[in-house]
Amino acid sequence: MKLMLARHRLALLALLLVAAIAVAPALGTAAPKRVAAKQHAHCKRAKAGGDRRGVRSRPKSRRCAKVSRSGRREASTSPLAAPQTTQDSTVTRKEMPDAVGEAGKKPKPREEPVPVEESAPVEEPAPQEEPAPQEEPAPTEEPVPTEEPAPAEEPAPEEEPAPVEELPVVEEPPALEEPPAPAEEPAPVEEPPASEEPEAEEPEAEEPAPEAEPLPSATAPPRFFSPSSFWNAPVPASAPLQPESESIVAALASQVKAERTAGVGPAIATTAYSVPIYTVPADQPLVEVRLESPYAAPALRTAFGAVPLPPTALPARGRDAHLVVWQPSTDRLWEFWHLASEATGWKADWGGAVQGASLNWGAYGPSAWPGAHWSWGASASSLSIAGGLITFRDLERGAIEHALAISLADVRASAFFWPARRTDGESADPLSLPEGAHLRIDPSLDLTKLHLPRLTLMMAEAAQRYGIYVRDVARNVTFYAQDPVNLGSNPYLGKTGYFEGSYPQALLEEFPWEHLQLLQPEAAAAGI
Repeated sequence: MKLMLARHRLALLALLLVAAIAVAPALGTAAPKRVAAKQHAHCKRAKAGGDRRGVRSRPKSRRCAKVSRSGRREASTSPLAAPQTTQDSTVTRKEMPDAVGEAGKKPKPREEPVPVEESAPVEEPAPQEEPAPQEEPAPTEEPVPTEEPAPAEEPAPEEEPAPVEELPVVEEPPALEEPPAPAEEPAPVEEPPASEEPEAEEPEAEEPAPEAEPLPSATAPPRFFSPSSFWNAPVPASAPLQPESESIVAALASQVKAERTAGVGPAIATTAYSVPIYTVPADQPLVEVRLESPYAAPALRTAFGAVPLPPTALPARGRDAHLVVWQPSTDRLWEFWHLASEATGWKADWGGAVQGASLNWGAYGPSAWPGAHWSWGASASSLSIAGGLITFRDLERGAIEHALAISLADVRASAFFWPARRTDGESADPLSLPEGAHLRIDPSLDLTKLHLPRLTLMMAEAAQRYGIYVRDVARNVTFYAQDPVNLGSNPYLGKTGYFEGSYPQALLEEFPWEHLQLLQPEAAAAGI
């Protein structure tokens, strides 16, 4: 705005200057001509006086002559003077004032205000009104290129989690759920990792829990199967070792250390992926457990046709859904894999049955039940899941008088040791253990000097005297203790519980893993 006012002021000054320049000539010529006219009149009067006397007088001064001559010159050059004739080549004195007067009026055309009116171009505010180019924000409004987030919005390649959704590969247990029957009869699904949820169990043990209620009397026998069973027979101190025993044990100890560092093991399965035991009376009603398997297995279907299974029974938590029914009055035992209760009744995907359980050797084969096959059993090795289980009776007595069952993450593929009958191992590592492998703690090790926790010492003493059998594949190194699902409380928790306020990882941290030895497998016994 200040700029426009300054320009308007300059325009007005220019207009006044132009007007002054145009008027100045007229003012400059008019004054001398008025003086000349006065002198000319004076001379004319003087001449007239001479004429009246009859004498032609000369001008009294050079000024009168000069005025006369200038009058004639102006008369001859004035555009208003009348055309001269040849008869009189001079202008009369009478005509001279008119000529001079006409000459005095001549500047009027110079007073033409038209050029003065050329202030219009001075009023050139239009160029001053060139804010329009200043209003060129349009180029400034070029945020359109700034709006190039469209290419930045290329999260599509980042949305390539589809390969990450290959978690189904982790869910490979469905593949394990297909009975690997290398034999004539279909084999049961080799149960998925038996201790796939031990980590979840450990935090449960870590949580401060109320003091455990008085424990009910254990209803399981002191130990399952025959006293001469591989589960119950003590290992001679002189038992031969495998040549690669030291290397294999070192590899196992390294695996345990890695699990301990990662906080995922080792574990003792209790409230999930373990085994609940239902001890039933002689008058327990019999129910059918429907075998849902693509294999015929007629003998197993017959064994599942009449089972003294309580209607309120609950299988173990976890995908395996294990459960054992033991009836002392008939000396029979049933074990199930994927047991479930439906509106139409009970069903299971596989399992086994043993008659004369107190005399059985503890693994499935022809001697277990009429028509039984070595592919029977709820484990992947055909070893009974009742064998090697730490029972409430063991914990109450403070001594485990049988071998322990263990599952490992790294189990050898396509090989198993007697007494195992099959395997679900997948490892090609020559230092991996096969299912059925028999470990024991060096008999020369004095366990009392290790100052182990009560339960850890019980387990170490059992491993030193009876040994440890590899039973299944699991996600980590896992032992098994009886599932309390049918007790209504958890006897493992609390200061007075079986874990004495601790948890499996801490208890097994002091277990003497590096003192284990791998025994040579026994020769397969015929007809068992």
